[in-house]
Amino acid sequence: MDSVITMLKFELEHGGPHVHFAAMILFIIIGIFVLHGIFRLFIEVLCRVTKVPRDSWRNIFRFMPTLLGILMGIQMAKNILNLPPFVQEMLSYHYHSVVIITVTFFCAHTVSSFLKDKLSKSGDKQATTSILTTVVDLGVYVMGILFILSSYGISISPLLTALGAGGLASALALQDTLANLFSGITTLVSKQVHMGDYIRLAGGEAGRVVDMNWRNTTIRTSTGNMVIVPNKSIANATLTNYEQPLAECTIFIPITITYNNDLDHVEEVTLKVARYILDHSEYGVTGFQPLVRYDKMGDYGISFNVVLRIRNIVDEAVLKHQFIKEVYSTYKKEGIELLVRHD
Repeated sequence: MDSVITMLKFELEHGGPHVHFAAMILFIIIGIFVLHGIFRLFIEVLCRVTKVPRDSWRNIFRFMPTLLGILMGIQMAKNILNLPPFVQEMLSYHYHSVVIITVTFFCAHTVSSFLKDKLSKSGDKQATTSILTTVVDLGVYVMGILFILSSYGISISPLLTALGAGGLASALALQDTLANLFSGITTLVSKQVHMGDYIRLAGGEAGRVVDMNWRNTTIRTSTGNMVIVPNKSIANATLTNYEQPLAECTIFIPITITYNNDLDHVEEVTLKVARYILDHSEYGVTGFQPLVRYDKMGDYGISFNVVLRIRNIVDEAVLKHQFIKEVYSTYKKEGIELLVRHD
C-alpha cells in the first residue's frame, strides 16, 4: 500500500502533461461534487433562518458550486502538482478569470432575485419579470466581460468607443423597441402594475399579468388564453388595477321586483341572504356589512342593487352564482315576486 502511495505521489510530482491534466480534472470534479453537497445544505439552512423562498436562494447560488469547484481544482493543481512556470502563470490567469466570472454571476443573480421579490406578487409563482432579469443580467455580464478582457491586458477603451458609437446607431434604428423596453421598466419601477395583478385595459382586455419582457406584457385571461400587449401601450393606457391598493373589491348585483312587494321585507330578507353568503362562502369577505340600495322605479317594477365584497375580482362570477341561487330560493319561500318581463 505504501509503495502505491509513493508511486502515485511520484507520478503527480514528476509525471508528464497528461498526468497533470488528468489530476487537475480529477481535482475539479471532486471540488464540484463536494461543493454541490455543501451548497445544498447551506440553502436548506438559509431557508429555515430567513423568509426568502428556496427558489430565490437556488437562483442566487446558481452555477456557484461548479465555478467554485473549478477554482478549487485549479488551486489544488497549482499547490500539489510540480508544474512548469509557464503553466503556473497560465493557470493563474484562468483562475483570475473564473473569479471574475463567479462574482459576475453571483451579482447578477442576487440583484435580479431581489428585484423579482420586490416587484413581483408573492402569491403568484407563475408571474415573472423577465425584463428585469434580462436587463440586469446583460448589464452585469457586460461589466464582467470588460473586467476579464482588462485582466488579460486587452485595452477596453477602443471597445467602449465602438460600443458607444454602435449604441447610438442602434438607438436610432430601434426606437420602437427601446420605447417598449423603457416603458416596461418604468411601469415596474413605479409599481403601477405588479406581476400577478389582475388588470383591465380600456379596450376591454382583462386578466392577470404573468410576464413583462423587453418588448411585451403578457396577460392571462380567465379562460387561460394569453393576451400580448406592447409595453408602451400598457404605460400609456387607461387601465384598472383590481389588486391595488387591496385585492378586495365591492360588487353590485342588480335585482328587480314587482310593485306588490313589501320593500322593508324585501330588504330584510335580501340582507339576511347576503350575510349568509359572505359568512359561508370562501370568496366573500367575512364581517363586511352588505347593503341594499333601491335606485329606480320602472314601468313594471322597482330595481335595487345588493352590495357585496369579495376577496378578489376573479371571484366575482362564483360569488354572484352562489348569491343568486340562494336569494332566488329564499324569495320563493318568502313570497317575494321577481319581475318577469314578457317581451
